[in-house]
Amino acid sequence: MALIHDETRPGVAVIGGSGLYALLDDAEEHVVETPYGPPSDPVTVASVGPRRVADEAGGALGVVLNRATEVPVSEVLGNWGTLAGEPPVVFEGGPVQPEAAICLARARPGVDDLSGFNRVSGAVGTVDLSGDPDTLREGVLGVRVFAGYAGWSPGQLEREIAGGSWFVFDALPGDAFASRPDDLWPMVLRRQGGLMAAVANYPSDPTLN
Repeated sequence: MALIHDETRPGVAVIGGSGLYALLDDAEEHVVETPYGPPSDPVTVASVGPRRVADEAGGALGVVLNRATEVPVSEVLGNWGTLAGEPPVVFEGGPVQPEAAICLARARPGVDDLSGFNRVSGAVGTVDLSGDPDTLREGVLGVRVFAGYAGWSPGQLEREIAGGSWFVFDALPGDAFASRPDDLWPMVLRRQGGLMAAVANYPSDPTLN
């Protein structure tokens, strides 16, 4: 189960957008000259955790939604742990830069403007973990912190979807904040009805079916 940020139709729990660096406040585009001419798109440079990283526009970023660790958010991020929903632990977002943290938050109904909250889709957005969590306390229902992320090069995710590697469904705002993350995959499948609901009963190891 992954939450994807991309301008095309991605996998389960789509939140929409235009690429990783649309999530970040300090993104800058740079035109790069090479011996073979410039790239097809500008290179975007931004901060992910403590590092400055670069990427060609058009790729996609996602975080895995259902891989909870046993590490409390409060242990690594102090008072941010008081905003973390159940379970209040860090989640494994993906294999890329596991030392970097990405934080999703769900705004309360009727809240339109929050300092440090970058709305991505509907009530879901990212928050700046370098800020004070108390400034968001009255405006969000909760946050979830992911260590690392998964990334796709331009066009890669689209090819995987076209090849049938992904189920593509509409998301609900609470999907990224499920209190029982191990049940998220079957829960999403069951609400599709029909054959997809039956797939929810498949064992994690298909050879046992």
